[in-house]
Amino acid sequence: MCTGKCSRLIGLVLIPAAFACIIANLLLLFPNAKSLDSNHITLQAWLMGGIVGGGLFMLCPGCSAVRAGGKGCCGAGCCGNRCRMLNSVFSSAFGVLGGLYCVSVSSAGLANGPKCLTANNTWEYPFQDTPGNGSYLVNKDMWEKCLEPKNIVLWNIVLFSILLGLGVLEVILCGIQVFNACLGCVCGDCRKRRNDDDGGL
Repeated sequence: MCTGKCSRLIGLVLIPAAFACIIANLLLLFPNAKSLDSNHITLQAWLMGGIVGGGLFMLCPGCSAVRAGGKGCCGAGCCGNRCRMLNSVFSSAFGVLGGLYCVSVSSAGLANGPKCLTANNTWEYPFQDTPGNGSYLVNKDMWEKCLEPKNIVLWNIVLFSILLGLGVLEVILCGIQVFNACLGCVCGDCRKRRNDDDGGL
């Protein structure tokens, strides 16, 4: 596959993944689709791992990769697409950091569990200090510790798992794009030796 086509494909995956991260993080701020006091929302939701790391940080690498998949500043000849490929190298490296931030925050969110109202009539993290606190992920009987909001445990597990999966995907794709764009900078786009009637795709 040409470096240009590979860049465009990566960009077209990164952009919707970024929007999916933003939506997932926004849903975490409204547990069970309800508005709560800010002190009753899980800390990791406020850290904006999906909005900032997996979302906004990823739009730049995604758009840059799509642009790198088009014709270069000098068309099919001259410097070809090297200018945009070089820009995509730095953008994708920036995207790796954003993806790692998303992965870190979502992992912490899954490990600590949600903040909820317990039998003590206090809002706390009931799974944070328990031995082997990750067991709540598969032991549904422990979910009864959270009285309010309803279904908050499942809500957090699903959304943080989505963020974790998308964050890992984004890190991998940005890492691939760094290598691919470096290759494009050095070797150019193989499409310059072909007809570009398809507009660079």
